[in-house]
Amino acid sequence: MKAREACARVLAGVLRQEGSLNTLLPAALERVTASDRALVQELCYGTLRWYPALERLLGALIDRPLKAKDAEITMLLAAGLYQLRHMRTPDHAAVNETVAACQALKRPWAKGLANGVLRRFLRERDSLEARFATDPQFTTAHPTWLRKALESAWPEQATALFAANNTRPPMVLRVNTRHGDRDNYLIQLADAGIGAHAAPLTPTAIYLDEPQAVDLLPDFSVGAVSVQDEAAQLCAQLLAPAPGERALDACSAPGGKACHLLEQQPALAELVALDVDGERLQRVADNLDRLGLCATLKAADAATLSSWWDGRLFDRILLDAPCSASGVIRRHPDIKLLRQSADIGRLAATQLALLTALWAVLKPGGQLLYATCSVLPAENDAVVSAFTEHHPEARLLPIDVSWGIATSCGRQLLPTPGGPDGFYYALLEKVLPEQEAALS
Repeated sequence: MKAREACARVLAGVLRQEGSLNTLLPAALERVTASDRALVQELCYGTLRWYPALERLLGALIDRPLKAKDAEITMLLAAGLYQLRHMRTPDHAAVNETVAACQALKRPWAKGLANGVLRRFLRERDSLEARFATDPQFTTAHPTWLRKALESAWPEQATALFAANNTRPPMVLRVNTRHGDRDNYLIQLADAGIGAHAAPLTPTAIYLDEPQAVDLLPDFSVGAVSVQDEAAQLCAQLLAPAPGERALDACSAPGGKACHLLEQQPALAELVALDVDGERLQRVADNLDRLGLCATLKAADAATLSSWWDGRLFDRILLDAPCSASGVIRRHPDIKLLRQSADIGRLAATQLALLTALWAVLKPGGQLLYATCSVLPAENDAVVSAFTEHHPEARLLPIDVSWGIATSCGRQLLPTPGGPDGFYYALLEKVLPEQEAALS
């Protein structure tokens, strides 16, 4: 399979809500030559990153929208426009290869359409760009519902948010402090000719100047480092379990935060890594194995205590709740197509149900860290506030740090070009009965 055909098939699957890039792209990459894999990945991620703007252009360049059954052609044309607008692909190559892909997609009738659309864009590019210069969907490359939600939540930061979401994410490493420290690993990277610098927010994070294949990273295979964004690395230092404590990572897959907790505190009595998806839980097992760590793995719905809880309470709980992922759009640009406004309320209900259920398995005096990779208050402060309103024994602990933005219940990081992803944290303590009586 050639690159543009593979790209069109993957993107059509996303457009039809059949899956995400994470689920659809790997199989497609196996069907193209090794030399084409980077191109397929670039076309898929880039086209989705800019799709709301490309969709506007397609609407102006095609007299009648294509039918749903021809989603492959819609996305092939979008990928063609992405190449002409954002890549260094020669114009003639972008046009010719896009036209040729119509035949491979078994839609020879679309060859003339593809040729006409892309050549018309090249002729009318300046006028089209001017026509949409005041169209917010075009200028922000965000769907209308998401743009309005971000503008409502973060009016002063919205423009910067849009720009950050449309950038390429940095590759960030987490140094395994059981193997060595960050300074020494930076020296190893320099010796390997890999540019990198220390992160400002956490002592374990390193930003690479350019993404690298993990097998090129010194001692990756023996667990010296893992790939994890700096914002996600803050979990371990905020939860800060002590020796001998029992901890729960409630929505664990793929296991980066569970592994970091064990690296930071190797003297835990036990860490339970729980996830509803048994297949994804295998990734937790693989990460633990590479890093030489041990945890108790359980495949179950965290909200259904009878399916997994053994009756023993936890000292520390991490709830990295399923969310809109609106803080990591730059890593998952398919969110712009896969998420809808109605999803946010459903997600918030799930988040509150998880928080309520897990609170029951936390010891008095224990702490629960609520985290999401969302920047939408409906999934963050609103959920925590609704929970604490009905749980007087839940006390919000201050997160006294210099990073992020203080909110009514926690701390919000917004995605930053060349910096951390968007992440939200709120830290809750279950007040001891005698403390509760004193407070009431």
